[in-house]
Amino acid sequence: MNEEKANSFLKMIRRSQRGRLKIYLGYCAGVGKTYRMLQEGQVMRSEGIDVVVGLAETHGRRDIVKLLEGFEIIPRVVREYKGIKIEEMDVDAILARRPAPAVALIDELAHNNVPGSRNLKRYQDVQEILDAGIHVITTLNVQHLESLYDTVEKFVGVKVRERLPDTVISEADQIVNIDLSTEDLRKRLEEGKIYSKERIQTALDNFFISSNLEKLRELTLRELAAQIDIRRREPLPEDSTAMPDQVMVCLSSRGPNSDILLRYASRFAGRLNKNWYALYVQREEEDPTHIDLQTQDALANTLTLARQLGAIVFTYKGEDLADTILRFAREYGIGHIIIGTPTRRPFFKRLFFQKTLSERLVQEAGGINIVIVGTTHREPVYETPRPVNAAEPTPKPICLGDFLSEKTIITWKDTVLKEEVIRDLTRAAYDEGQGFEEIYNALMQREKESSTFFNEGVAFPHLRLEGNFSPRLSLGIIPGGIANISTTKPIRLVFLVISSVNHVETQARILAIASKIAGNNHMVNVLLSAKNSKKALAEINEWESTHL
Repeated sequence: MNEEKANSFLKMIRRSQRGRLKIYLGYCAGVGKTYRMLQEGQVMRSEGIDVVVGLAETHGRRDIVKLLEGFEIIPRVVREYKGIKIEEMDVDAILARRPAPAVALIDELAHNNVPGSRNLKRYQDVQEILDAGIHVITTLNVQHLESLYDTVEKFVGVKVRERLPDTVISEADQIVNIDLSTEDLRKRLEEGKIYSKERIQTALDNFFISSNLEKLRELTLRELAAQIDIRRREPLPEDSTAMPDQVMVCLSSRGPNSDILLRYASRFAGRLNKNWYALYVQREEEDPTHIDLQTQDALANTLTLARQLGAIVFTYKGEDLADTILRFAREYGIGHIIIGTPTRRPFFKRLFFQKTLSERLVQEAGGINIVIVGTTHREPVYETPRPVNAAEPTPKPICLGDFLSEKTIITWKDTVLKEEVIRDLTRAAYDEGQGFEEIYNALMQREKESSTFFNEGVAFPHLRLEGNFSPRLSLGIIPGGIANISTTKPIRLVFLVISSVNHVETQARILAIASKIAGNNHMVNVLLSAKNSKKALAEINEWESTHL
């Protein structure tokens, strides 16, 4: 018991060493997010807290310029792109400042950095700053959330170019809604407090029309309510095997508007507060050697988006799509299968009464809900939050560090074959004297049927066995990549999981955390540069103590 309390206190210390993230959320430019951020910074400065401005966009607003007076402002770095010089936030300068600032004020979290920058997105810059122990206060408009892209386009007719994963806002320590009536916002615009005079009328006639603003304001309030509900909701007990709300989405290499499906699934699963899966079934005709480069690139982008939205991505091989999908669903306790609008069948198939994929799924699902999303239309997705029983105890969270050890983390300096990786990781996770060969052969057979070594730079080979035992986990770190796997992105991390059929939820959580680590560029680089397994394990424990 004393050891448990000591470990709990250690995690509290580690969490305190990571910076906290506060987001001022609004529905449009001009509602006052940057103003409130700088106001709070001024209050902190008056109380002796070391605050710097990492980046603040004034857009020529006099009130913002005045609020910046007295702050230490980190100079921007100038980068050249296609002959144009562009100023960006200097992340290195913020991290190198000594002593490090207690708080950094950073505007426009969803900003896309100029190509050649340290990171592709500003939110990734912020994640590095947080990992360095610096607190961050930032600003964000609701339309920049990835899962709302289709909804925003339908509502206001605008394709939002700068977007960030929903996980960024869900992991924030504090979210503050900056609200302003649409009438007051339009008045501020007319008075020249948002844009320059030459842009005012165009803005009033287009994006800033009252109906657009009302819809965006409603989305913001709904998003804030959803975040509050998710934070209050208790997770399921770890040993629960009944997962009626588990969600999966089915992807196709040539499916139209796969992004709509993924964003729908992301918000659907988010309302249920559950892990969710993205499944791509690869038929023989869709082998990388048979499909064109354009299709391969589209598929790679789809799977990348799935991971960014928080999905656990799997690739299965099979010619019978319905059978393969349902086999996956039953193995993972899926309660909701999300598919796109069925394409129109050729005449000869209709003539001989050949069933569509959706028809077969509905008829053969056996109690699993089939959700068909209109992928030819971009409909908003709202689900009513479930009631919360506040009296339920919170179980101890799953951590990879609970299942990993120095022995079960293996690093290869050079390129290595897939078979060798799986063999060595199986040996590390499961002793040779305990049916090692049978388990290795079963893993290899499963990989033939449902490969997890696919495109995203990470693989999750796994196997579920009869019996009641704790999951076995091993991690392979391969800076040089796997030699005999042809993927868009070299596979450099391999998480191998062997679990009991009686611990489905635990395995799902292990995979979810591993997927989250693999999606964090900073963490991936840290693991790839770890000198040994001891250092890699320490880095994972450190990351989990501050992120989970």
